[in-house]
Amino acid sequence: MIDTHELSRRAGSQREVSFTVPAPADLGIDVIGVPDGDPIQFDLRLESVVEGVLVTGTAQGRLVGECARCLVDIEDEFLADVQELYVYPESDAEPDEASRMEGDLIDLEPALRDQVVLALPFTPVCNDDCAGLCPECGVRLDDEPEHKHEDAVDPRWSALSGLAPRDDRSQEQ
Repeated sequence: MIDTHELSRRAGSQREVSFTVPAPADLGIDVIGVPDGDPIQFDLRLESVVEGVLVTGTAQGRLVGECARCLVDIEDEFLADVQELYVYPESDAEPDEASRMEGDLIDLEPALRDQVVLALPFTPVCNDDCAGLCPECGVRLDDEPEHKHEDAVDPRWSALSGLAPRDDRSQEQ
């Protein structure tokens, strides 16, 4: 919560604030997110407008998760833009149009949650060229680039295996 008591309600007045808060629980998706309680740094400008307070700035912090291809732990940083209008409690604005202030207080969590979750990769990877895991044995292919398996025959096609030539000599005949 940000207290806007020191910001006058006269349109055009503004104040810049920087602060760090612990991350709320469940800020992210199943495979990547901000650890609960991790510090999130906010650098914001609060600007008084006719309807309320316009909050613009950035939030940044640490992301941790798992590569969607090879399941190795990954860590990254996020930088989310925040821009939200918080209307005064007595405003006639509809609740769907803007967030409502609670007295002089602004709750940034919903805006932060929206911006961070929308900025997260749907399938995070440890690197763009990640080869993933071997589908047969689960070996991480980036660790063993020469890893190979005999081509296994799909059991649905096994009845046709008798029709295929067995070696190069039988192809010549």
